[in-house]
Amino acid sequence: MITIIAAIDDNNALGKNNKLIWHLPADLKRFKKVTSNHAIIMGRKTFESLGKALPNRTNIVITRNPNYKAKDCVTVHSLQEALKLVEDDDNAFILGGAEIYKQAIGLVDKLDLTFVHHTFEADAFFPEIDKTIWKETSRIDCEADDKNKYNYSFVSFHRR
Repeated sequence: MITIIAAIDDNNALGKNNKLIWHLPADLKRFKKVTSNHAIIMGRKTFESLGKALPNRTNIVITRNPNYKAKDCVTVHSLQEALKLVEDDDNAFILGGAEIYKQAIGLVDKLDLTFVHHTFEADAFFPEIDKTIWKETSRIDCEADDKNKYNYSFVSFHRR
């Protein structure tokens, strides 16, 4: 199974200037839990925004630059090449960014999204979710608290 994992706001915003635009510790904790011990696929800019390979995961970085190297990562030059590497993983994850999500949304089995119930200024956006293709299969709604400034929902979609 291949899963897109992302956090988006009410307007499908992902980030600005190659950075997240909110801080939700509950989302980060959940992200770590669900992606640990699996392959994670991301574009070069997303990898560089993280600053290093994420531990306990096979980090796969997609770049057009044939000379690009990323410490503790596997570097590939297309989404298709990355997907071939994860064929034996029972649930590999695609972490973005926006361009990788656009390429991948038609190829994956599942969307694992955190909806941040707020609107932010952004320059990167998640593709529209076509409800004729995607069926919501689970939802956990969470209220803001002293650690998480915004209301949010963890929502899974499976391809119909």
